Amino acid sequence: MTRLVLAVETSCDETAAAIVRGGREVLSSVVASQAVLHAEFGGVVPELASRRHLETVNAVVAETLSQATLELADLDGLAVTIGPGLMGALLVGMATAKAYSYATGLPLAGVNHLEAHILAAFLEFDRLRLPALVLLASGGHTMLVIMEEIGRYRVLGETRDDAAGEAFDKVAKVLGLDYPGGPALEEAAVDGDPAAFAFPRAMRAAGLEFSFSGLKTSVLYTVKRLREEGGALPVADLAASFQEAAVDTLVAKIARAAEETGSERVILAVARGLGLYYPSPALCTDNAAMVAVAGHHALERGERLGLDARPDPALTLATSETLVSPEAPASSEVPASSDAPASSEEA
Repeated sequence: MTRLVLAVETSCDETAAAIVRGGREVLSSVVASQAVLHAEFGGVVPELASRRHLETVNAVVAETLSQATLELADLDGLAVTIGPGLMGALLVGMATAKAYSYATGLPLAGVNHLEAHILAAFLEFDRLRLPALVLLASGGHTMLVIMEEIGRYRVLGETRDDAAGEAFDKVAKVLGLDYPGGPALEEAAVDGDPAAFAFPRAMRAAGLEFSFSGLKTSVLYTVKRLREEGGALPVADLAASFQEAAVDTLVAKIARAAEETGSERVILAVARGLGLYYPSPALCTDNAAMVAVAGHHALERGERLGLDARPDPALTLATSETLVSPEAPASSEVPASSDAPASSEEA
């Protein structure tokens, strides 16, 4: 059984490494953020991100080993994000992980970044019954997924345009807030009135797909009108009203998905009489601990990444037609490790 897995994550603008024992216990996790580097540009510059990964990745891995009081020889396997993400950034992480694998002989697993985000919940919940409904919302993706079991997913609906996180960042920029926009907008919204502006909830009542471009555009035109009228811009109210509209849309969609699929357990979700499983904020942003969890399971399945493998910037979660077989069990329970933290919440 694979016990100690070192993972490397460089899909975008965080250089991260982590060591996880048994797919459950985080022994160390180091994240080197590039937020300051990209702040003046208002977004991630791919070339700059790749160069910074090159400069920091080995130091991040070394710090991860040091914090866990381990050496490469103590490990049982390696994992690395292979996509989706920025091509140059992914290449740095993969080249690094391949080098460690070649030098040590340790098996290497390639990890889908989207799957890693989903599996982050397993680091903080000792028992999580499957299948479960998953809301995956990030800067690049917004989708509803049925997780049949680890490694088997069925995509129910995705965004037709902007991802939720992307909309947050763009609206923050329109409001003149700092980068990264998501946290800055959330902070500004604390003192605002969420009912001050009636922003649209696109596709709220239809289907399981999302659309956030109309909401973003509505904020843009509202800000333009307010500036033309003169006076101080009510940033807090605008931020709160936008956030209310975006979250309301996510809540409505996941509630509809739960009703249509009969799901009783939801990962990263909302109160509606459902069992809720949501990782702490540190595990929701890009990190390598979640990559290590996915890598652990991939290695246990016997999957190995060849040294000639290439990253896939457009990697997606496979649909039910390719991953979910008719004989799949209707329910399963992921066993807990004896030293995993117990945490769950019923709404």
